[in-house]
Order: sequence, then C-alpha cells, then structure tokens
Amino acid sequence: MGSDSGSGGRPDIRRSGSDERPGFRRPGSGGRPAFRRPGSDGLPGFRRRDHSVAPWIRTRLRTAPGAAVALALLVMATACLAAAFPRAVERYEDAGLRQAVVDATAPRTSLQVSAPQPGTYIPQSERESAVSPDSMRKSYERLLNVVERPLAVDPAQSTYGVRNVNNLEAAETWLPMPSGLPAQMSLAAQSGLAEHSRTSAGRLPRAGGTVTAATREVEAAVTTETAKRLHIKVGSVIHVPGVQRDPLAVRITGIVAPRDPEGVYWTTQPLLRTPSLIRPPTQGAEPETYWLGALLLPPAAAPVLLGTPGEPARYWLLSPDPDALTAHDLPRLGSAVASLESGPGLVKVRASTDADTGVSTDLDEVLTSYAELRSGVRPLVSVAAFGTGAVAVVVLLMAGRLTADRRRTELALLRARGASLRGLTRRLLTETAVVALPAGALGLAGALLLVPYGRAPYAVGAALAVTLLACAALPLRALAAHRVVGVHGAREDLASVRPSRRRTIAELTLLVLASAAVLALRSRGTSGTSDEALDSGTSGDLGSSGDQLVAMAPVLIGVIAALVLVRLYPLPLRWLARPAGRLRGAIGHLSLARAGRTSVSTVLPLLALLTALTTAAFGGSVLAGVADARDRAAVLNLGADARVEAEGPLPASLPERVRSAPGVQEVTPLSIAYEAKPGAGVESVPLAGVDPEGYARLAGRTGLGAFPAGELKASPANGPSKPGTDGGSAKPGTEDSAESGGSGSAKAPLPALASSAVADRYGTSPFSLRLSDGSDVTVRITLVRDLTPALPGTDFLIVDRAGLGTVAARPTTLLVTGDEVSGAALRKAVAAATGSGAGAGADTGAAARADVRLRSEERAQYVDSPLQSGAERVYTAAVAAGSGYAVLALLLALVRAAPERAALLARLRTMGLTRSQGRRLLVLEALPQALLAAAGGVLTGWAAVRLLAPGIDLTSIALATPGGAPPTGTAALHTDPASLFLPALTVLLLATGIAAGQAWWTGRRGSVRELRAGDSR
Repeated sequence: MGSDSGSGGRPDIRRSGSDERPGFRRPGSGGRPAFRRPGSDGLPGFRRRDHSVAPWIRTRLRTAPGAAVALALLVMATACLAAAFPRAVERYEDAGLRQAVVDATAPRTSLQVSAPQPGTYIPQSERESAVSPDSMRKSYERLLNVVERPLAVDPAQSTYGVRNVNNLEAAETWLPMPSGLPAQMSLAAQSGLAEHSRTSAGRLPRAGGTVTAATREVEAAVTTETAKRLHIKVGSVIHVPGVQRDPLAVRITGIVAPRDPEGVYWTTQPLLRTPSLIRPPTQGAEPETYWLGALLLPPAAAPVLLGTPGEPARYWLLSPDPDALTAHDLPRLGSAVASLESGPGLVKVRASTDADTGVSTDLDEVLTSYAELRSGVRPLVSVAAFGTGAVAVVVLLMAGRLTADRRRTELALLRARGASLRGLTRRLLTETAVVALPAGALGLAGALLLVPYGRAPYAVGAALAVTLLACAALPLRALAAHRVVGVHGAREDLASVRPSRRRTIAELTLLVLASAAVLALRSRGTSGTSDEALDSGTSGDLGSSGDQLVAMAPVLIGVIAALVLVRLYPLPLRWLARPAGRLRGAIGHLSLARAGRTSVSTVLPLLALLTALTTAAFGGSVLAGVADARDRAAVLNLGADARVEAEGPLPASLPERVRSAPGVQEVTPLSIAYEAKPGAGVESVPLAGVDPEGYARLAGRTGLGAFPAGELKASPANGPSKPGTDGGSAKPGTEDSAESGGSGSAKAPLPALASSAVADRYGTSPFSLRLSDGSDVTVRITLVRDLTPALPGTDFLIVDRAGLGTVAARPTTLLVTGDEVSGAALRKAVAAATGSGAGAGADTGAAARADVRLRSEERAQYVDSPLQSGAERVYTAAVAAGSGYAVLALLLALVRAAPERAALLARLRTMGLTRSQGRRLLVLEALPQALLAAAGGVLTGWAAVRLLAPGIDLTSIALATPGGAPPTGTAALHTDPASLFLPALTVLLLATGIAAGQAWWTGRRGSVRELRAGDSR
C-alpha cells in the first residue's frame, strides 16, 4: 500500500496481473487513494527535487567507460582540428603578406616622404636651420606619429637626410672617364651611417664647427664598391661646383663597408652603396657613358648643399615593419597607405614637415597584388574546410545517435516509469558535458600548442562550437526519439521504412541549395576581384552568405547523393532477395535479409562516407591539378627535363658529355636563332633547327605539338643531309652549302613547323628568312602546332637543321630527357666541356657560358609565396582529416552493430554454422552498404569535379610567379582517377576486413557469453 514515509520507504508490491494504476488502493478497500510521495522510488522526473545527479553520472560513466573515453577522444581531436584551422590559415596568410613585402624590395615598399629645399625668399639662416640635424630629426619623429595603425614603421631601417636632386660634375681628371665624360657625384647627408656600416679604412666624416652654405670644405665617406670602381682613396679631394661661390671641396676621410648590403638602409637608395655607369640617350653610333657615385656627408654638413646647384631636397624614408603586417588588416593597410599618399594623412605629413611635401610609394600595388593572389587561394581552402567540417559534424551527430540507439531500452523504460522529458534531457546533457567539456579544453590547448601563432578568439570559438555540438547531440536525439512514452517501437528497417513528408521537404530544400551553389560556382568562379578584396576585405574571403554557399557546393552535392542513395538502397535488396532465396545454402539469403533489416540510423554513416569521399575526390583532384599545372608550366618553359642553352654555339663534345651524365636518356640538339627576319621586314621570328627524328620523339613524349618526323625532313634538294657526329644528328656542311649560306633561293624551300600566329601571318607560300650570320634560307609552312618544346611562346618556326648552313646549324641548345637527371652531374659535364671551372678536356672554343636549367628547379619557382605552400598544406591536412572522419564513421557504424552480430553468430553456431560460413555471412552483410558507399563516392566525386570544374581556376595557387609576372599557361580542375578510386577502395576493404575480423574474434571467444539471456549491451 502507499507509504507515507519519506523517500526511504519501500515501494508497494502488488499482485501479479493487477490492472490497477500504481500508487492507488484497490477499489472497495474503503480508504482513499494513497499517492506515493515524490521521489519515494528514486525515479527521475517527479516533482521532488532530485539530488542524485552526481551519483547518476558516476554510475553511467562506470557502466560504459569505453564509450566515455571514445567520446572524449573524438571531441578532443575534433576541437583540436577546429581550433588549429583558423590559426594555421592566419599564419600562412601573414607569412605570405610579409614575404610579398620583403620580395618587393625597399624602393617599392618604403614610404618616401620628400620636400624641396627651403624657399630662397626666407633668410639664409632659417634655410640652413631647416636642413639641420635637429630640425630633420624632429620632423622625423612627428612623421612616425602620423603613420596610422596597422601600418607600422621600423625605426631601425628608416632614415632621413638631405641630398641633391641634380648630380654634380666632379672636376678631378683622375676619376675614371670611359667615354671622356667627367664623373658625376651625388652628395647625401643621411642619418644612421655609423649604425649601418663599419669602417674599412680611415674614419667616419665629421663636421668641424658650424657648417653653412658658404663652407669651402667638408668631409665625406664612400663605400668600398664606390672607392674600388672610382679609384677613390682616403685623403682624396673631389671638387663639385658651387653657386655664387668657389667650388666645394669634399675630402674623403673614410671608406665604409655596409653591415647589411641588402638591407633597407642601402637598397632604398642603391646609389649610396654602388656607383652606376650611366649611358645618356644619344643619336650617335657610339654611346657615351660616365660614372655616377655618391659621397656620404655627415648630417651636420647638410647646410653646405644649399650652396651647390644640385637642388638639394629633404627626404624621410619610412620603412614598413614586415613583422607587424597581418593579412586580416589588409583593408586597413590599403586605407592607411592611400591616406598618406592623397588623403588626411598627407595633410598631417605636410603639417609636420613642409607645405610642399609629397609622399610616394608602391606599397599599395604590392598589397593589391597580394590581395589578388589571396582571393584566388582562399576560396579553394574554404571548400576543403567546409567539406571536412561537414564530415566532422556528421560524425559527432552520428556518435550521439548511436549512443541514443544503444540506450534506447533504458531511456524508454525511464520515460515509462515517469521520467519527464526535460529531466531526462538535462541528465543526458550533464552526463555528456562532464566528458565533452574537459576534452574540448584539452583539444583547444593542443591546438594552441600545435599552432602557436594566430588570434585566440577564433580558435576558442571553433573549439567551443565543437564541444557544444558534442554535448547536444545525445540529448537532442533522445528528445526527438522519446517524446512519446512507449517501451516498444515500430521496426525501422531501411528496406521497409517510408520517408516522412518532412524528410522529403528537407531533401528538396537541400537539392535547391545544391543546385544554386553549383550554378553560382560555375558562373562566378572562386576568384574574387583584387580591388574589392583590398577595399572591403570580403571578396575572396568568403565573408558573405552567397560565397559560403559557393564553398559548400561539393558538400551539398555529397549530401544530395547520400540522400538519393539511401532512397534507392532498398530497391536492389528487394530485387536480390527472391533470387537469393532459391540458392543452395542460407548464407546469401540471410545476409541480404540482414542487410535489408539494417536500421535507418545507417543514413548518417552513409552521409559521412559520401561527404568525405566527395571532399577527398574533389580535394585530391585540386592537388593533382596543381601538381600537373606546375609540371606542365615547367615543361612549357624548358621543353624537356633539362635545358642547356648558350648565346653562341655549344662545343661539339658537349652532347656526348651530357648524354653520359647519370639519369640522362636522350639528348636533342637545337640550333636556335631568335632574330631570324622574314623577307625585308623588321619583325623577327624565332627559328629552331632540329633533328626531325629525335625532335619528333621529344614532342610526342612531352605532349607539346607531336608531329610525324617525315613531314619535317629536308629533301636532298634542300641541302646536305649526310649523317654526321654533331650531337647525334645530321651534320650539315658541304662546300656548296657553306658558300651559299644554306639552302638559299636556289634550292627548294625547307618544310617548316610553325605556330598558329606565324602561320596566319605568312600562310603556306614559301618565304625567305635572313639569319643572324647573314645567310638566307627559304621555308614553307607545312605543319601548324600551338606548342613546341624548342621555343616557348606563340611565335616559332621549326625546320630541319640539315638544310641550314654550317654556322647556323651549330647547336646552341640541348634538350635533355631523363627520369632522374642529376643537376650537379649535368652542370659538371657542361662546365667540363665549356671550360667554365674545368681544366683538362675543356673545349676552349666555347662561344659563351652555357646555362643549365632543370625542370624540378623550374617547377619549384612557381611556389613563390608562403601563401601557396601554406594553403596546399592546409588543404592536404583537411582532406586527410576528412578521410579519417570517414573511416571513423565506418568504424562507429560497425562497432554499433558488433554485439548484435556476435549474438547472431553465436545462435547460428548452435545450429551448425561453421566459422568460415560465419565470416562469409558478416562480410556479405556488410558488403551492400560498403559497395553503395564506394560506388556512390566515386560517382559523386566525379560528378562534383565535372560540375564545378568550369568555375574553379587553380592558376593563383599553382602558378604564382615572382614579381607578379603572368604565369605560363593556366591551371584547370580535372578528374584525378587515384583520388576517385583509392578512397572508395579503402572504404570497401575496411568494411569487409572489419567484418571478417569480427567473425574471427567472435569464433575465438566462444558462444557462452553471447547466449546469456538478459545480458545488457
């Protein structure tokens, strides 16, 4: 009967078969209904406040420690990856920006603030005071405060001073005069000379007393290079003209060596370090030259420049600090530079210096070039990030769902015994948070240690999002599954369940989003506009929702494919079930029946697998496209695996020496004339003489304009074709051909292979070419190709060099083919043949030093920025992480079904099932879903690449070139077979291997435990 005691009373015990509601007396007992006191039976969800949350959590964690540890590891790894991603992106973007500023050189990136000399209308004393060291230093300090953040100035590399704009002629005749013109000098009184140089001879210059515009003699120093080339010594005196006064005498007191010759201090004005040989524009046949050097005056001697005709000017060179530049501040950096050049910043600069001060720099162009590169790279990385993030989210949701399915009986019983939905959800949330929160914190700490660079808020936000999702997955699934109290639910077999109307609407919505993303990506592409990226910081950064939708296109395609395959999956099972039932043995029929009775919870594993396989196929195709584009560009530039080229003819022994180098398989000699002039015109067309047989093999091997060798061979009437020993090709040269200079007009024209542009200009009629040695050759275009190994570009002519004269047919270039050409061995062979650095055996008749270039070295030049290499590493890591999550999803799905399969094998073994039959049963049961995932992944990856290829341009990430030069060719996305089939085969092998391993392990353990009734799983 109902107990009136507190929570410690014993529960009522009623007779079996009683249909009375618990907690009431039987009718007719004469008493009123006796309700239990809330909490008397320890059940959750009653009115009385429950104080047993901590014991509940401890009990649950002790009951399933393995599941808790697995969840903790999953959350920790996911939080670590999520937190590390924004920091890794920020690290390589900042490194790319700083490298771009450093590579642009100081003359382009420095803020050059200049002001003319003080006006002649003010007193001379005020003019001299305006260029004094104190006045210049105060202006410099005010300028440092004018520069707005995030643009920071490096004071150690910045300087200021006074120099003459117009160069001054030196009267000394002992200075070198190559053409009889006197040397000229530039006088500069620049600060910081002692800090940026060391004395090589003499001492640093000093200003004795007060220096004015009328001072007759001052001291100066020169650099070691200036002293060497202009024959200047310590004690030398150089006179420069004066204005209304005697010439100014400059006494050299010291020769200094730059501490860092490539530093900003010396490279901003290279003349201060290295003199220049100037060639003024003249109309005469013989150009005249003169030397221009710099004399380094002490800052206190700056007023003396006011007494010279050199138009002295004040200047402040502000060098930006590369270490202070960050990519996320790119819009503000552009605004700060624009403000200094022609905005509010310029007004402040003039208020701090002079009303006529101007600011000039190319830093804004450098920032724009970097923004353009980033706008092409960043969206591609975002595609990989969205794909991997989607797979990670699916795996977390799947972990929560599988836990809810494993505990379905327990949760249903709690609900049946009176647990409220809110109380049950709260307990599950607390139980999960106890495990997930510490794991998320550890993952965040690991990310901060793994990538110790970047802003922390983004990393904290990413790790927090992962942790909250992990905490909410199980409670939300339980909330959805147990809204209605019921111990037994309907079967949810994948082959029999019918999709609900809500699911159909959700799938149609995803289909619309995926279609919109694909159309947007095909029409807009992934590259943004550099100006917009610099001005707003959003283009190329995927800041808008539309750009995020574009980046999610591969993921949406994978999701749609997974949902479609889940709908189609029951059809083949139903079709195969009846034929399988007619076969001998029960293994085939039973495996298909088991596969058809798979729970609908397999939608999430299939979704994770297909999304991961699509992302892996798309990402692998991107990486393969980048590698292929670089290889292609290197081959376009060199024409082979290595290229040996000289301005003049190569030694006759060089081809044999190169052919004997390690790794070399074939050597193709070329005779290249870059200045061949058709007819009487002034235009030139590059002409290459080749051996048709070897060159045709090379063109076919490289894929650069393959052609039949017979169509390029010169007939006997074209010239000599007697085989010789010059590089393994026909050796032209008879007395007649030498005298006539080749084929000439008296012989039939040579067949030529031409580019499309040259063929359009000259047609198929014969025309003559004047070569650089003065000989003439007549050619007729018979073949047209867009590309050729010998010459890059769109203008070229290829002929049989057997039809050329002796001089014109001598090889100037060697194209080397080999799998592993050794650069060191090849350069050694070339050096030995040309005599550069070699002793005995060198060919002293070499006309010029040969240049050796390897395809591997040429390919490495296309990775010009840390932005590219960092993006590739992050992209590779994202694809690898997505593949790992796919494998994890497969393992979770198989582990979830492991107890049920083990019990099935145990029961069937008591009926006579052998171990080999058990292995076949589990493998055949796992095979349909694995085949579905593998085939679906291949088809979805192929469709994603084909659909999105028109909108993907890989040129920015693959073919960036130094200095912003246009790249060689373009990089388009294409399907990579290895990226399509290898992940799919891995999934298939893992699924079948795990099933076979489970059957083997179950057979070793025995069947006693699996057959125990009431064993909780």
